[in-house]
Amino acid sequence: MTTEVEAAVAQAFRDEWGQVVATLIRITADWDLAEECAQDAFALALRSWAEDGIPRRPGAWLTTVARNRAVDRLRREAVGAAKLREVAAMSYEPEPEDGDGGVPDDRLRLMFTCCHPALALEARVALTLRTLAGLTTAEIARAFLVGEQTMSKRLLRAKLKIRHAGIPYRVPPAHLLPERVPAVLAVLYLLFSEGYSATAGADLLRPDLSAEAIRLARVLTRLMPDEPEAAGLLALMLLHDARRATRLDAAGDLVTLEEQDRGRWDTAAITEGEALLGRALRRGRPGPYQVQAAIAACHATATDASGTDWAQIAALYGQLARFTPSPVVELNRAVAVGMAAGPAAGLELVEALRESGALAGYHLLPATRADLLRRLGRVAEAEAAYREALRLATTDTERRYLGRRIAEVTGS
Repeated sequence: MTTEVEAAVAQAFRDEWGQVVATLIRITADWDLAEECAQDAFALALRSWAEDGIPRRPGAWLTTVARNRAVDRLRREAVGAAKLREVAAMSYEPEPEDGDGGVPDDRLRLMFTCCHPALALEARVALTLRTLAGLTTAEIARAFLVGEQTMSKRLLRAKLKIRHAGIPYRVPPAHLLPERVPAVLAVLYLLFSEGYSATAGADLLRPDLSAEAIRLARVLTRLMPDEPEAAGLLALMLLHDARRATRLDAAGDLVTLEEQDRGRWDTAAITEGEALLGRALRRGRPGPYQVQAAIAACHATATDASGTDWAQIAALYGQLARFTPSPVVELNRAVAVGMAAGPAAGLELVEALRESGALAGYHLLPATRADLLRRLGRVAEAEAAYREALRLATTDTERRYLGRRIAEVTGS
């Protein structure tokens, strides 16, 4: 029974966390209180469901428990009677249909609600990932390549701004949705990325996250068929996800792109991704997700690793850098240049990034440098770089891969 309850609570977390938190935020206008009470409700579920059975409507049960916790906290803290009555009277009911902004999916509607334009884009995205997607502060920090303490402070500042400015937590009307699209796209992109290549833990893949991101991207493209970046993002996800089954071997170890069995790639996903990308590009409004999808298409459509058009990929990364200048984009361009023009050319770019300090602590920088050094025959330097990457890697899968690389270059 314990295993069954744990599985039910885990499923409820995936399905209901965002709705429970959003409901409490809407009523209490206190983001921290909402998260804390939701966490308490899920913790209680582990004990209560084992004794009393799994409820027929887990979301309603969790919302009721979380609401009661909020009432108790507000009562102890002597908050105004009007707010206390409002929370106490709250029942588990969905938003009225005329308040959904025309967004047909509960979770996507909550994301539009959370991505308020009064906040900076990065704050909107981080707060939505924390509040609705349930990612930890550490996971979000790694996605933004900042320290956990730095991200924690950013989230706190965003919450304080919402509180002090009286920013309402409600679904925007349909005509205001477009101004929130960039933030929603960024949320979906980072949610997919965490599922496709986890930033920490035992497992590299978290397919439940990537599948949910793809589902929500589909809803968004139907909601906004004229938004090319939405289609571009969905294309990008599908083209990457087409390779998911081949990224790990039977032992759970990483399989590099050039070593993957392309015959096992999902051709239906690739075909759909290509079609979506083509339709998006024909609108003549290119953007970063369309460019990234084009890069993914170069990989997905190559018949074998040697047939990959690395020169085109390097050029596309150059275009991407104009849309979203970032050291990670430059690192990826260096990889492509190293494949197209040789490892010495790629290493020159990597060394410039290394000297800038922009990617300090990012394990893929020394890992990329190590691979280029290995290809140049500079074995001792390659080993040192691989060991640096190993110290910085945050998933067991990547650590095992880097350990194998070290063994290869040292002959041990």
